[in-house]
Amino acid sequence: MPRFDLSNYQDVQSRLNALHKEYPDARIITENLTSAADRVVLTWVVKATLFLTAEDQSLGLAKASGHAFEIDGGQGANLTSALENAETSAVGRCLRLAGIGNGPSAEEMAKVNRGKSAAQSLDSITEVTELRRFYAIRKAAGASEEELATIQERARLFDSPSENKGTGRSGKGSKASKEPSEL
Repeated sequence: MPRFDLSNYQDVQSRLNALHKEYPDARIITENLTSAADRVVLTWVVKATLFLTAEDQSLGLAKASGHAFEIDGGQGANLTSALENAETSAVGRCLRLAGIGNGPSAEEMAKVNRGKSAAQSLDSITEVTELRRFYAIRKAAGASEEELATIQERARLFDSPSENKGTGRSGKGSKASKEPSEL
């Protein structure tokens, strides 16, 4: 069941309409900041920068910027369009930081609605690749040292033949034997 009623939030398109009504010459520049390391964990990172006028843009005077990331192959739009979804989220955050719209966007709250808690997600991980991806996501989200240590402990379980919890791994010679800090 969704935790938030999305009808209580303004969508990004509505914010864009309000922007262009007040600033017809406004420009939003988006940049794909995704690194090779991001792609290893199947994420896309996008930055959006808002200029209220063409002159502001030529002088490099941005009104606001916003960042977002999405994960390939997730639910909803991320199943096929995670990069595009990240771009829309970055634009929405940028507009909000510029004072256009109130509170988080409907798209941001939809992301919250489809997300699992960190503990639920960790309990469902059975592959080392998924564990690395989860670690990177939680670290990027500002997870506590305690939470990251819990994820690292799970990595040790993947590496232990006697405690591999039905994953079918022997632990010997597997990629799971990397140091947990390399998640």
